[in-house]
Amino acid sequence: MAQWTSAVGAAQLARQLQAQQQRPAGPGSRRPPAYRALADGIRLLVLEGRVAVAARLPAERELAVALAVSRTTVAAAYEALRAEGFLESRRGAGSWTAIPAGNPLPARGLEPLPPEALGSMIDLGCASLPAPEPWLTRGVQGALEELPPYAHTHGDYPAGLPALRQMIADRYTAGGIPTMPEQIMVTTGAMGAIDAICHLFAGRGERIAVESPSYANILQLMREAGARLVPVAMEEGLGGWDLNRWRQVLRDAAPRLGYVVADFHNPTGALADEDRRRALVDAARSAGTVLVVDETMRELHLDEDVAMPRPVCAFDPAGSTVLTVGSASKAFWAGMRIGWVRAAPDVIRSLVAARAYADMGTPVLEQLAVNWLMRTGGWAEAVRLRREQARENRDALVAAVRRELPEWEFSVPAGGLTLWVRTGGLSGSRLAVAGEGVGVRVPSGPRFGVDGAFEGYVRLPFTVGGPVAEEAAQRLAQAARLVGAGAGAGMEAPRTFVA
Repeated sequence: MAQWTSAVGAAQLARQLQAQQQRPAGPGSRRPPAYRALADGIRLLVLEGRVAVAARLPAERELAVALAVSRTTVAAAYEALRAEGFLESRRGAGSWTAIPAGNPLPARGLEPLPPEALGSMIDLGCASLPAPEPWLTRGVQGALEELPPYAHTHGDYPAGLPALRQMIADRYTAGGIPTMPEQIMVTTGAMGAIDAICHLFAGRGERIAVESPSYANILQLMREAGARLVPVAMEEGLGGWDLNRWRQVLRDAAPRLGYVVADFHNPTGALADEDRRRALVDAARSAGTVLVVDETMRELHLDEDVAMPRPVCAFDPAGSTVLTVGSASKAFWAGMRIGWVRAAPDVIRSLVAARAYADMGTPVLEQLAVNWLMRTGGWAEAVRLRREQARENRDALVAAVRRELPEWEFSVPAGGLTLWVRTGGLSGSRLAVAGEGVGVRVPSGPRFGVDGAFEGYVRLPFTVGGPVAEEAAQRLAQAARLVGAGAGAGMEAPRTFVA
């Protein structure tokens, strides 16, 4: 019986490997033999989680043709990977990826480290902050006081608690976008909302247009749903959407869905202005594309002079073209798994009906807590604290990175939780591997692209400040020196990770 559980095609693997070579490995680095470079590239893809463990690799001849190298080069690379424990083979079953003893399985997304590992590892992988106390405790206490009447019911509310649906609708209405509770479905986080939308609108093989770069976990969710991702390049820096490219993709590819983050885009931090919002909605409506707008970062404007544009749904108030996704995870706390969708009532009814075969509904106690916070003003106070903490962390991290890594380039966003950094010619994948060895966990750029794009970038979140930000920048600088000298590229890269 075969030991592999999935397969990667020769063309797909070749694209990912070639993307790693688009930027040089850094000054002073040694050029390895061709077979060694190929083995190192595959090993990095496995360690990054961009090629799954137990994935069947292409046959030697197929990969040699796709890469335009000799079969001997591929055979030598596979043999090197087998010797290092990153490949297993069996006659008749092929070769599949593996992880040697002592290395953890790579994360497919950006899962946070377990709390017990945080003492020795600085985690820059997860763009989430600790809970804004005392408001989490007060919200839960308020929810407990309001729980008894609900405890006498079945507790099954597929569309969400009526009180919270009304509260969220009222918040949109107060913001100038008239909304009925029938236009709201409460979900288990933003991921739950987008998963439900993808299953309803985009079956296997359907095209979804996505910003390039975009949020890694959403890209992976869409891949696993069987979608065909169509990347649309962002403008450089904080420019945001390139409307000419969006119009071309919407016209030529006719995607069923488009996924965008208009407010402090993850990972770049870009904020789309009103003209771009209006133009994108018009283009999507003309193309028959449903636009999924992720608003999870909207409340995290960090600079005092930020003039927030109207939400994208203001240009489609009925909710027939724009499906808006919100969440408590970024503005409040990631442990509060409450999200929501705003859309036309018929869309909400379809989402609710389809949900019966998924998670049935969102936990009642957490919904009561969010409703209590929004009703009493606790939400606004918690978000104010969140902004202050994120602003302080951002400023400390920016200063530390500029001091320790002056050759790295980035634009400082006015909000959100992430900094998108060009790494001065170094490989982001190699930096991620070397960083694990020196005690800092950082996601590389290719996690945020389609088919290995953005090798020369990393994402740094505003989750640490003060002395920890200083230490994180120093460890990143140490990792950069290792990559520049050849380590992290697979030649002398660490074989174990700091726990």
